[in-house]
Amino acid sequence: MELRSTNSLVELFFKKSEEINSISDKPFLKSLRDNEKDFLSWKQVELNVRILSDYLKKHLLKGDRCILLSENRPEWLITDIAIMNAGGVTVPLFTTYSENDYEYIINDCKPKICIVSNNLQFQKIKKFISNDIKILSIEYINDKIKCLDDFFNENSTKNILEDQSNFNQEIERKDLACIIYTSGTTGNPKGVMISHGGILSNCEGAQEILKKLIKNEEPVFLTWLPLSHSYEHTVQYVQISLGAKIFYAESLEKLVSNMFEAKPTIMTAVPRFYQNLFSKISFSFSKQKGFKKKLINKTIFLGIKILKNERLNFRQKILNFLCEILVRRKVKNQFGGKLKAFVSGGGALDKKIGEFLNSIGLPTLQGYGLTEASPVVSCNIPGKIKIETVGPPFSTNQVKIASDGEILVKGENVMIGYWNMKKETDEIIRDGWLSTGDIGEITKDGNLKITDRKKEIIVNLGGDNISPSKIENMLCLNEKILQSFVYGDKKTYLVALIVSDSDENKKNIEFYIENLNKSLSLVEKVKKFKIIKDEFTINNGMLTPTLKLKRKKILEKYKEELEKLY
Repeated sequence: MELRSTNSLVELFFKKSEEINSISDKPFLKSLRDNEKDFLSWKQVELNVRILSDYLKKHLLKGDRCILLSENRPEWLITDIAIMNAGGVTVPLFTTYSENDYEYIINDCKPKICIVSNNLQFQKIKKFISNDIKILSIEYINDKIKCLDDFFNENSTKNILEDQSNFNQEIERKDLACIIYTSGTTGNPKGVMISHGGILSNCEGAQEILKKLIKNEEPVFLTWLPLSHSYEHTVQYVQISLGAKIFYAESLEKLVSNMFEAKPTIMTAVPRFYQNLFSKISFSFSKQKGFKKKLINKTIFLGIKILKNERLNFRQKILNFLCEILVRRKVKNQFGGKLKAFVSGGGALDKKIGEFLNSIGLPTLQGYGLTEASPVVSCNIPGKIKIETVGPPFSTNQVKIASDGEILVKGENVMIGYWNMKKETDEIIRDGWLSTGDIGEITKDGNLKITDRKKEIIVNLGGDNISPSKIENMLCLNEKILQSFVYGDKKTYLVALIVSDSDENKKNIEFYIENLNKSLSLVEKVKKFKIIKDEFTINNGMLTPTLKLKRKKILEKYKEELEKLY
């Protein structure tokens, strides 16, 4: 399907559905939380989209906002497409927002309709919804709120699939598709206005990479990142463009078992997932002895050589063949056996983790982006992975480095602007170039390399610029360290909070940090640390929904204890 000439995400879905349905009634969406329910086919999904669209058209004018508050499930995608097809604009909300965030966003975007998944989600926003806002729910809440499941069942016999032109053909690429509020590490969320063309251009860039991976195989995705996040929201339409089969995971805790069941060919996740994966597999490997231990070490050694395009001699080629059968194949089978690639985004992936996963048979492509870029800017290419980079920029956007090292992006994927924030929009977009807030460089082979985060850099008393996330990633490579937070702005040295489940781990951690400091520059060394047992979580406000540290919140709670380390 030619994405460049596609006018909207709605057209993308309906044209792809028409193409697939002309061949067979193919399985499309399935939630692993709901095992008794079978797949929804493309025909069923299209029918439900049309049913809901017809209803929403009676209540929406073009551009009216519709809140969508739901955990990941098939109805999320159905609702998103139906809102756009009815002329509306989807405003997805994280299920983990604070009460203040819900109140702020609802007052800011002034929705005409709120669609919630169940009573649990409804209660979170109930008191912020005025009487003139229509409420719909996916599951039954009460007799006053229309339930989509009942609505679909009541209208399932309608013969509305016959007219293939029956979708909104007035939408243009420049039109607003959704407003995605950035969770933000400080202040109120900003509403990022993303166009149909912005997401379609991302799909085009992603297709160029993924088609090389899947070739003639049926693409299967396992989704677990919140669909309310720009990364996974856009991935939905990449999945549609590929005609993929999609599973919705139960939870982060059940992700590995869900992978075994779904057998995905592609999976997208944030660095925290790969960090956990690295820790679990490393711990399992560390318990092996004798021949098995030697074979694992050789697998990693040879895998990294191959990753770096270093030539293997004849003996190494034979040994690598054994590693492929005895180690990598077994590792792959634990994740369903069909994985072609993990795609990492939403933050920096530690180089050691990237090398490790690729070397043991779990190809991991690191990409880069931000919500304001719809969101993907670049991604590594299979067979040409440069683990310390985020790959070449998509052909659908331009990237350049400003005089101060900041990464600038230009293209159709750049947001329309911030909702109700002209001043902030003008500050971040100048002459069509989006200021990303990230510092980076273009390598000699054309790959983008991220070196720092402009706003998060620690400037010590000597004026040195230090990246805390780089050191935090290295600290978390130790299996005893669950999370870390590095501190030291306007100080003579760095200190850290170490999240660990037992004080008994202190000696092990002390020894690890001593060794780690040997590989760091003088200004990057962590001189002192404090162990805490309370994890940074979304629920306690210390993490964003994509598991990034909320530095301001952590400092508010722990500043006094950090200062005592000086």
